[in-house]
Amino acid sequence: MSSVTDNLKHIAGELPSGVTLIAVSKTKPVEMIEEAYAAGQRVFGENKVQEMVDKYEQLPKDINWHMIGHLQTNKVKYIAPFVALIHGVESLKLLETINKEANKVGRVIPCLLQFHIAQEETKFGLTLEEAREILESEAYRGMQNVRIAGVMGMATNTDNEEQIRAEFRHLKEIFDTLKREYFPGNADFKELSMGMSGDYPIAVQEGSTMVRVGSAIFGARQYNV
Repeated sequence: MSSVTDNLKHIAGELPSGVTLIAVSKTKPVEMIEEAYAAGQRVFGENKVQEMVDKYEQLPKDINWHMIGHLQTNKVKYIAPFVALIHGVESLKLLETINKEANKVGRVIPCLLQFHIAQEETKFGLTLEEAREILESEAYRGMQNVRIAGVMGMATNTDNEEQIRAEFRHLKEIFDTLKREYFPGNADFKELSMGMSGDYPIAVQEGSTMVRVGSAIFGARQYNV
């Protein structure tokens, strides 16, 4: 078995039932994704639209493609026909665009609201008040082609495990608040996407339902020069 297969089996074996492993395949060649696919992996995450489209066209169609990066409104139309979940919704404008493009292709696209939980300015995301404004807006209430499936966030890139744990716990509190205020009894609002290669065990302990793992499966990231 290759290291990719070994890594997948090891991580999948650690995760409790009910936690989805998203193999973050950004910057990785198609061959590596095919290897993970052969090992049974069906959920992959990309952060660049063009790369996701290229891989979608080359790979088996039963793959669930998750858009995990910052998504520009002018790029939504390229992934609307096939994307399984958009993780990074951090504005009403983006949600409106996803709704419009999903309508054009006759789909309802599941989305996660992205929250800024890290002590880093480089991360995107909403505050709880901004999320409330979106969910209480007339524009959102009129949307027929998006479905809010939960929340997503990224912890600070630090070795301080207590800080990471506190940030994940904060996101879980946000999830619980939104569930109680806007989605009571709604089984579709269930996903808490948090945890990456360096911190997913902590995220799972704090209630994550989706972990986004790249380097721990595929090795260090490769960048095109």
